[in-house]
Amino acid sequence: MTQCEKFIFMLFVFCVTISAAHPDPEICSRVALINHQEVLVDLSSSQKGEGLRYYLEKDKVSKKLLDKYQEKGQINWKTTFFGSSGTLTLISSLFLNTDRNTKKTLRFSGVFLLLINFLLANSYEKNNEAHLKEAVREYNKRNLPKIEFPSLKEKCCNQNLIIGQTWSF
Repeated sequence: MTQCEKFIFMLFVFCVTISAAHPDPEICSRVALINHQEVLVDLSSSQKGEGLRYYLEKDKVSKKLLDKYQEKGQINWKTTFFGSSGTLTLISSLFLNTDRNTKKTLRFSGVFLLLINFLLANSYEKNNEAHLKEAVREYNKRNLPKIEFPSLKEKCCNQNLIIGQTWSF
């Protein structure tokens, strides 16, 4: 692989990473219905579930579950480690001057670590969503107004992978 090809590959990886790291918030906003009014559940990407805090604070159990949901939703060192290790291993396979077998092993290891990272992050996220569902259920058992949470029943976003590019001159 020539230096030009390596540079183009790195630029491609950088662009994909940037586009995945900062998704458009208008594409998929979670909304809860309270008294037939829509309330944003996630006010920011760092404090998921914060839009329901005003209501869930009325119930001690719900508030504890919301706090647990937000605490476990913070950056996880395991996924950070696996993602960084996989990326560095994959990138090092491009720039090291070693034999082909070593490069193939590094590429395979990098992809494998990134796959583990993806599966681990998704499982943490799905398990953590159970805390928010339970918080809403507990609140609805004992309090009014009821919180209807349609995005808990169905996914708000399509799970297909879409890669696109727009150009403007």
